[in-house]
Amino acid sequence: MSELRQRLCGEREPEEKLQESESENKLDGETASDSESKSEFGGSPPVPTSDDTPEVLNRALSNLSSRWKNWWVRGILTLAMITFFFIIIYLGPMVLMTIVMCVQIKCFHEIITIGYNVYHSYDLPWFRTLSWYFLLCVNYFFYGETVTDYFFTLVQREEPLRILSKYHRFISFALYLTGFCMFVLSLVKKHYRLQFYMFGWTHVTLLIVVTQSHLIIHNLFEGMIWFIVPISCVICNDIMAYMFGFFFGRTPLIKLSPKKTWEGFIGGFFATVLFGLLLSYVMSGYRCFTCPVEFNNDTNSFTVDCEPSELFQLQEYNIPLVLQSVVGWKTVRMYPFQIHSIALSTFASLIGPFGGFFASGFKRAFKIKDFANTIPGHGGIMDRFDCQYLMATFVNVYIASFIRGPNPSKLIQQFLTLRPDQQLHIFNTLKAHLVDKGVLVGSEDA
Repeated sequence: MSELRQRLCGEREPEEKLQESESENKLDGETASDSESKSEFGGSPPVPTSDDTPEVLNRALSNLSSRWKNWWVRGILTLAMITFFFIIIYLGPMVLMTIVMCVQIKCFHEIITIGYNVYHSYDLPWFRTLSWYFLLCVNYFFYGETVTDYFFTLVQREEPLRILSKYHRFISFALYLTGFCMFVLSLVKKHYRLQFYMFGWTHVTLLIVVTQSHLIIHNLFEGMIWFIVPISCVICNDIMAYMFGFFFGRTPLIKLSPKKTWEGFIGGFFATVLFGLLLSYVMSGYRCFTCPVEFNNDTNSFTVDCEPSELFQLQEYNIPLVLQSVVGWKTVRMYPFQIHSIALSTFASLIGPFGGFFASGFKRAFKIKDFANTIPGHGGIMDRFDCQYLMATFVNVYIASFIRGPNPSKLIQQFLTLRPDQQLHIFNTLKAHLVDKGVLVGSEDA
């Protein structure tokens, strides 16, 4: 009887262990639908991580603990990336736009590769080809709009460019429709659900990556200060939150990122606001940073020379009575842009990190540590730009809502491309309007 009982128990033991493991998985956040999707898509095993630290750093830091070794690796690579950032800023707007495009392509590649590996979509026909084709179509649409908008005179001067500009949206739609038909023709009977899943994966990636990089370039054309200050605030917040969390962090902030602490979050906020004020003060004094980036038709090159707007002229502000006794001043001279920088740095500190939390949740969902191992100690390019994309959208909306007004140079460029009779009609209409306003003297009064 005892032997029989042992055999029965031994046969039931694996079932009990299986039930326990299933319950543990569910407690860890996995639902029944997750399990079903795993079985259908081939499972999502954790991607093994390897030490991608350069051998030189490994030898130099071999005597340190893993915690301090990671601190030094991240610090050294961060300084290297900041140096590279300063170099590309020095090289000018064209290089910056090229770098944005390269970052966009790399981020797209990292996210698509995750979907390709995690869901074992190796046998899907045309999946990678179609993914890159859709990237090409979306970039053609967005950057074609930008070229038409900012290089209007150049486009109108060249016959092939004028034709492409006139039918740009129709060509873009035709290109996308071709990819759509190719996707439908590629559908395979046993892979319908997976193919549509990856189709959605590609389009969401395009929405997140390409649209945001397009907004970054639009911000750049408003003036390099609108590009540099927001990006620098995100970088500063990332560094200072890490530093405050490393040395003073005790209270966990969010479960998605166990290493993030309230001490780091709050310390990073105050440090970023102060940094934004100082950086804005320095940059507001240079025309090369504050002037809009425009295309010079005579030299066929970008120019950043203008008369600074009111945003970048020192103004005197009264300090609130509550603070006068503390600081000992009644007034302070500062640039109006510095006030806007407080809004930018506040967003970078309080809302920007949620882009990183979103990326952390994404990585946890697919059991991967980083998007890639491009940068030792930091992960992939997407790991460094997850907050930047969210910031780019905010800056673009902020400029459109509170800063941007009609651009006279663009209106004149469009006016000059009209037929003579249309130009004359607009001239007479504008003249009559100015006479009514009293700005011009009418012919009867002269």
